[in-house]
Amino acid sequence: MNQGAVATANGGSGAGSVGVQIQQSRGLPDFLQSVNLKYVKLGYHYLISNLLTLCFIPLIAAISIEASQMNLDDLRQLWLHLQYNLVSIIICSAILVFGLTVFVMTRPRPVYLVDYSCYRAPDHLKAPYGSFLEHSRLTGDFDESSLEFQRKILERSGLGEETYVPQAMHNIPPTPSMSAAREEAEDVMYGALDILFRNTNVNPKDIGILVVNCSLFNPTPSLSAMIVNKYKLRGNIRSFNLGGMGCSAGVIAVDLAKDLLQVHRNTYAVVVSTENITQNWYFGNKKSMLIPNCLFRVGGSAVLLSNKSKDRKRAKYKLIHVVRTHKGADDKAFRCVYQEQDAAGKTGVSLSKDLMAIAGGALKTNITTLGPLVLPISEQLLFFTTLLVKKLFNASVKPYIPDFKLAFDHFCIHAGGRAVIDELEKNLQLLPIHVEASRMTLHRFGNTSSSSIWYELAYIEAKGRIRNRNRVWQIAFGSGFKCNSAVWQALRNVKPSSNGPWEDCIDNYPVKLST
Repeated sequence: MNQGAVATANGGSGAGSVGVQIQQSRGLPDFLQSVNLKYVKLGYHYLISNLLTLCFIPLIAAISIEASQMNLDDLRQLWLHLQYNLVSIIICSAILVFGLTVFVMTRPRPVYLVDYSCYRAPDHLKAPYGSFLEHSRLTGDFDESSLEFQRKILERSGLGEETYVPQAMHNIPPTPSMSAAREEAEDVMYGALDILFRNTNVNPKDIGILVVNCSLFNPTPSLSAMIVNKYKLRGNIRSFNLGGMGCSAGVIAVDLAKDLLQVHRNTYAVVVSTENITQNWYFGNKKSMLIPNCLFRVGGSAVLLSNKSKDRKRAKYKLIHVVRTHKGADDKAFRCVYQEQDAAGKTGVSLSKDLMAIAGGALKTNITTLGPLVLPISEQLLFFTTLLVKKLFNASVKPYIPDFKLAFDHFCIHAGGRAVIDELEKNLQLLPIHVEASRMTLHRFGNTSSSSIWYELAYIEAKGRIRNRNRVWQIAFGSGFKCNSAVWQALRNVKPSSNGPWEDCIDNYPVKLST
C-alpha cells in the first residue's frame, strides 16, 4: 500500500502591441522572444525526429531519376543478368524467407486492451468530511489531537465530499470482521467484472489468465479463487494472486499478464486491481499511521487484455512498454511505507517523512529507463549533450529535463495524494490539463490504490480527449519502494464504455480545488 500523499500543506496584467513590437510593462518577460524560442525548439524536434526520412529523400530521388532514364534495351539487359545469376537469387530469396520466418516467430506478440471497467460504490457508502470526522469521534479510539490531525489532513488532501468507505466503517462501532472484508472484496471485484463482461460480451469461460492484486487483504481461499468460483472459470486457467505490493501493483499485474500472453496463444487475460479497507483501518493515535484513514477509499478495476489478432479492431489500446523500478535494496526505501503495530499494539501502515524524497529517487530511475524508449531523438540528444557538458566542462550546468509532453499525450499519475501530483506536475513540467485527471480522480474517488490509474483513464475518455495513436502514460508508486510505468497507444478515437465511473457526473468536472 502506498499513501503517496504525505501530510504536507502546499499551500491580470496586459501588454499592448504595435506592428511586431511588444510593449512590456511591470517587468513582464519578453513574450515575443519566448514564443520564438518555443518554435525554434519545436522545429528542432521535427527536424531531428524526421532526420532518417530526410536522409532517404536524396537516395529515393536519385533512384527515381535513374529509373526514368531506362529504356527497353536497359530492361532487357537487366532481365538477362538476373537469369544468369539464378542460383544467387534463389539463395538470397531463401535467406530472406528464413529471416522473415524467424522474425515473425520470435517477435513479441502484441497485447491489446479490449476494455476495462471501474467499480463505483452505492451512494449510501459516501463519506463526507463531517460524517467521517463524527464517526471517528464516536468510535472512542482517537484522542482530540488525532481527531484534529485527521481534520487537517482531510482539508489538505484534495479529496471531495463524495468518496466511499466500506459498510463496516459506517457502523457505530465499526465492524472490521473477516466476513465484512470478504463482502467488500466481493462487491468491488464482482461489480467491476460484471460491467466488463457485459460491455465486452466475453464469456468468462474464455478467460485463460487471471491476475488479481490486493495489497493488504489476502484470505484463504485467495481473491483469485473467489473469482474463479463466482464466474465458474475453466479448470486450466492460469490464476495469480499478488499481495503486499502496494499501489503500483496494478502495473505489475499488467506486466505479468503481458508476459503470460507471450507464452499462451490466442487467449484472454483479466487483471483485477483493488485494495481492501475494512480490516486495515487504523484505530490508534500515531500520526504517521493515521494518514491512510484519511486518504484511502473504496475502489477497484477490471481490465481485459488479449493477444488475439482479431481483437485489434475492437480494442481500445495497445500495450507499448512496461518499465518497473524497485528500490527495496535500500533500507530507507524499504521501510518508508511499512505495516506495523504501534506502541498500543494496534496495526496500521506507517509513512516515513522521507517518503517524497524516496518517491522522487524512484521516479528518476524509472524515467531514466523509460526515456530512451519513448522520447524523440531530439530530446535524447539535448539530454545527452547537457549531461556531457556538465561532466566535462561545467559542474554548475543544470541538467536538462526532457520534455515528456513530446512523448505522451495523456498522463495518468497515481492519485496517491495531492503532494504526489503536485511534485510530478512540477518536476516533469506538466500543464494543469495533464494532471487534471489525477486531481479529479482524487477529488471524486479518493486514493483507490492500484486502480486509481484506471479511474483517471476513464476520466480522460469521458472528456472525449483520446484520439487515434495518442499515447498514455500510467505511472504509479507503491511500498517496497516501487515506481512502475505502463505506456499505451490508442488504436482509435476512444469513447467511454457504458456504466463508466464518470457517466453521470463528468459534466461537473473539473472542479476548482481549494489551495
